[in-house]
Amino acid sequence: MAINTILLAVGPSDADRIERLAEETTDVAGPTGSTVVLAHVFTQSEYDEAIENLAFDRTRDEVDPDTVANRHSSIRTLARTLNEADIEYEIRGAVGSHGEQIVELAKATDADRVIVGGRRRSPAGKAVFGSTAQEVMLSAPCPVTFVRSDTK
Repeated sequence: MAINTILLAVGPSDADRIERLAEETTDVAGPTGSTVVLAHVFTQSEYDEAIENLAFDRTRDEVDPDTVANRHSSIRTLARTLNEADIEYEIRGAVGSHGEQIVELAKATDADRVIVGGRRRSPAGKAVFGSTAQEVMLSAPCPVTFVRSDTK
């Protein structure tokens, strides 16, 4: 099966695994000539905080999720890595529930693969707190690669 589009979804908790996410993405995309969709998903409060932290002026600046994602440090780091590897990419932002928005972006971009990060969790922790990665793995319209953090 050809992999034309890879959705690499990141969020606020992925800072400690950006290098591993970039490495996995370049490993999958490089030989296939795939396009990568770099997606940053924000909850509403994370989005509002990012707008403030990135010093957007809502009265002068056109502010939308794609623009905010484009200026986010994790996306900029990943974009540099993809540029160095000569991999085509586009940047998308979304606001809402992390898992739901990742699945929606996978559908909207017709992704052939989704790459998400996460951390180790006990079975009880997953049952009590839920898991974005688990939701994506169960609901995505395509295969999902999970990149685990080394920290617990």
